[in-house]
Amino acid sequence: MVADLFPPDQRGLATSLYSLGPLFGPTVGPILGGFIGQRLGWRWVFWILLISGSVITIAIECFTAETNAQVLIQRKTKRLQEELNRPDLRSVYDSGDPQSGSRVILDGLIRPLKMLFLNPLIGLLSLYMAVAYGLLYLVFTTVPTIFKDQYGFSPEISGLAYIGIGIGFMAGLATVAKLSDPTVVRLTKANGGVFEPEMRLPFCIIFACFIPVAFFWYGWSAYYKAHWIVPIIGLFPLGFGLMGIFIPIQTYLIDSFPKYAASGIAALTISRSLFGAVLPLAGLPMYSTLGYGWGNTVLGFVAVAIIPAPLLIFKFGGKIRKSHPMNV
Repeated sequence: MVADLFPPDQRGLATSLYSLGPLFGPTVGPILGGFIGQRLGWRWVFWILLISGSVITIAIECFTAETNAQVLIQRKTKRLQEELNRPDLRSVYDSGDPQSGSRVILDGLIRPLKMLFLNPLIGLLSLYMAVAYGLLYLVFTTVPTIFKDQYGFSPEISGLAYIGIGIGFMAGLATVAKLSDPTVVRLTKANGGVFEPEMRLPFCIIFACFIPVAFFWYGWSAYYKAHWIVPIIGLFPLGFGLMGIFIPIQTYLIDSFPKYAASGIAALTISRSLFGAVLPLAGLPMYSTLGYGWGNTVLGFVAVAIIPAPLLIFKFGGKIRKSHPMNV
């Protein structure tokens, strides 16, 4: 929808707003879940999710409209065929080989996997985002334990510790929304009016540097039992940095593959969700062995190691993208 409705110089803001859900959800959820679980019982966590999820799903089905130009033109062509009694009318997108509904669904399921494993650009960005997202969820596994064991917080109060990363998300979103599109406009003018999707990525390198800072700060302040506000503030750079890489990379895929933007985002989502589910399984054993200080230091060094990824894409992404056109 972002690719259909917004020109490239407006997609940064649009994608920022779209990203509110998947990034703020993991922050707001534990805060609300702590209060609901302690006050109403754990079953009500799931009842509230069922009720709210059902309402939102029904609203999406009722109020969203088709935005894909190909589908809209095909619908218009079919309507004109009937109204004008002109079965010979064809749309510019008509290939003469109409696909069945099952084939369309199958293609929609397979295409993200093809893009993930056959396109090196999408594969590298998906791996980068997956590692960053996995690191986020590794930290999430420690927050309730740290503030319960180290600081004596109750379950509902320990959920409030996520406010630090939530404020970081908001600050990162506001910064990206403010800088992304003007930066693209400025670089496009400097490039003789020629837009390149890689123009989205320069700020990623700066934002990526905030992520390891958060691990060192949060881990060692919790280890030495500094005042509870110190590790909470230490989570701020993590939220700020993640938002600063998540939104530009997502917008970059939309700019690079507008026809297959949904499948490109799906490829990102597959990998990051997989890492977000699997990596936290190693969190508690790792922290039990290394402690909060060295455990988070290890994650900080991993975050340092992946900083060059956006720089490599910014430098070589154009060549890779042009040498691997999508034909899926």
